[in-house]
Amino acid sequence: MMAPFLALLKRDLLLAFRHRGELANPLLFFLVVVTLFPLGVSPEEALLRKIAPGVIWIAALLAALYSLENMFRSDFDDGSLEQMALSPYPLSLLVLAKVTAHWLVSGLPMLLLAPLLGLFLVMPASAMGVLVLTLLIGTPLLSLIGSIGVALTVGLRRGGLLLTLLVLPLYIPVLIFATNAVSAAAAGMPVTGQLYFLAAMLVLALTLVPLATAAALRISLS
Repeated sequence: MMAPFLALLKRDLLLAFRHRGELANPLLFFLVVVTLFPLGVSPEEALLRKIAPGVIWIAALLAALYSLENMFRSDFDDGSLEQMALSPYPLSLLVLAKVTAHWLVSGLPMLLLAPLLGLFLVMPASAMGVLVLTLLIGTPLLSLIGSIGVALTVGLRRGGLLLTLLVLPLYIPVLIFATNAVSAAAAGMPVTGQLYFLAAMLVLALTLVPLATAAALRISLS
């Protein structure tokens, strides 16, 4: 079963790197939102240190939402999605490959850039590791949850607004627990509870979301 997974993952990564402009857009959006925030609020270090976890995570959430619509769109337009649905391999496995590719080209760059933005926002060193850990757990969650909304709206011409309305409420628990964990780490408080909850959500999403997304795709293709 790993052969079709790896083949589709490789295909999606190659297609993403052939369109470097689209690849860079979510990362640039993430970077611009975080760097402009001090100009719009205040450059005062105490304030920036306090709001840094929320700023970085809100920017990551919006950047992930910005990049979601392209997850299945090109495959739907050229008929590849129908071929995946008709293939002898489980559609949920192929969905997981596409979600993994989406995270590698959108979530992973944000994860690597986050420590630099944390330094820019004067985030304490004690919270930096927790910030990276929450992004490591949380950004795959954003891709997985978003895939359900994309699958439901892929057949619509202008499904962007509907996609936002479907997905954004499901992102709120991830945002709350992730920002709370980073803020608690900055204050020297334990964060194991928040991290365990995020990890449990990720395990649950890895188990159920590919099945739900595959069912949603079949509905959209019917």
